[in-house]
Amino acid sequence: MNLGPLNTFLPTASGQAEDDAGRYENGLGERNSGLAVRALPLWVRRLWRLGGPGYLVAVGYMDPGNWAADIGGGSAFGYMLLSVIVISSFMAMGLQLLTARLGIATGRDLAEMCRIRYSRPAAVGLWMSAELAVAATDLAEVIGTAIALSLLSGIPLVWGVCITAADVLVILWLGARGSRLIEALVLALIAIVVGCFVLEIAIAKPDAGAVVSGLMPSAEVVRDPAMLYLAIGILGATVMPHNLYLHSASVRNKSEMHGYMGQTRVTRFITADTVVALLVAFGVNAAILIVASATFHGNGFTEVAGISQAYELLAPLLGTSIASSVFAVALLTSGLNSTITGTLAGQVVLEGFLQIRIPAWLRRMSSRVLAVVPAAVVAALYGAGGTDKLLVFSQVILSFQLPFAVIPLVRFTGDKRLMGRLVTPGKVQLLAWLTAVTLVVLNVTLLVQIFGGAVVA
Repeated sequence: MNLGPLNTFLPTASGQAEDDAGRYENGLGERNSGLAVRALPLWVRRLWRLGGPGYLVAVGYMDPGNWAADIGGGSAFGYMLLSVIVISSFMAMGLQLLTARLGIATGRDLAEMCRIRYSRPAAVGLWMSAELAVAATDLAEVIGTAIALSLLSGIPLVWGVCITAADVLVILWLGARGSRLIEALVLALIAIVVGCFVLEIAIAKPDAGAVVSGLMPSAEVVRDPAMLYLAIGILGATVMPHNLYLHSASVRNKSEMHGYMGQTRVTRFITADTVVALLVAFGVNAAILIVASATFHGNGFTEVAGISQAYELLAPLLGTSIASSVFAVALLTSGLNSTITGTLAGQVVLEGFLQIRIPAWLRRMSSRVLAVVPAAVVAALYGAGGTDKLLVFSQVILSFQLPFAVIPLVRFTGDKRLMGRLVTPGKVQLLAWLTAVTLVVLNVTLLVQIFGGAVVA
């Protein structure tokens, strides 16, 4: 299948020739990877070749939208919503593993399968939902990156929003130089974020006992409208619809490179890559909420609902200016990282659903303008407070789009005629459907509470 402009970003099997020693050329900068790599054990070389897709999607689980939801939840309710992060992370891990199996078994991504298996009107509806999810993600990236630029440089927030439009040039430059450069940059940026929050945790010194108790789910999360709103925001920020489309596409192309290994072994390597990457993402999300809880909620600041406010309070509350600086650097890094995966996901969604090939720069610029305009307007009219609320709301929008990606995914991966030996086992399929139903019920509950006036979105 010709992927058109997607080749600019995602690795393909075109021109591929791999021998038993694991050496290959794919025309995307992975040629002649060096004697050091070829000298490693075979399983290490295979993991090196197949690794990467998990980390591409993992950055979506630690983007600025997660920051806003986690900070709001930690400051308002302490460690109570930590259980939501745990549940959301396990949901995300299970769903991402299903998308990986779909890509490996069928050789197609989730968007393509929706186009093929559903009627034209249904496919168009699902495409519109996916595009809304990509737009909401882009909005979060714009706001988060702009806030970080404003905090670090002092420029007005509106100008920071406008500057983010230039990221298209960076993404295109990276895409032209191969998938490995993108994956290496993603890993480096993840390492920076992890390092920043290890330092923040060390400074904040959270109560270990309270952290452990926060891991236990509580029915109060569903009963309290304000808590449920933030919980849904955390859920939407953690289990992101566009990541399901991106992962299936990137895994499919990786598995094509290693078809000689067989589906079972490829699945094992991809599973390891995904689990490790999402465990890292879980650690970052949990760290954000823990820092917010220990620093703000623990000191009586229960209404810290914004990133800018959190930045201003970190230094005086923790007694060191480095806390705020590290916080801003990690935020900027997260925004830049998630921009990369947002670009890739947008290409997958457009081409998979509609088979439309447009230049990558045009796709990126159009989606970025759609995010920049509302963010700039809100920043100009309402300042940091308005953008913080918009950031959380964007994550709630993502949660509302989740069922439209999750339900088709669960249906496809449970179809033995489609999946063959990689069909989802019965017990796992049951858990997958339980996840889908849970998402629907939570979203409907929140909608009822919003329209009933119990919570203001």
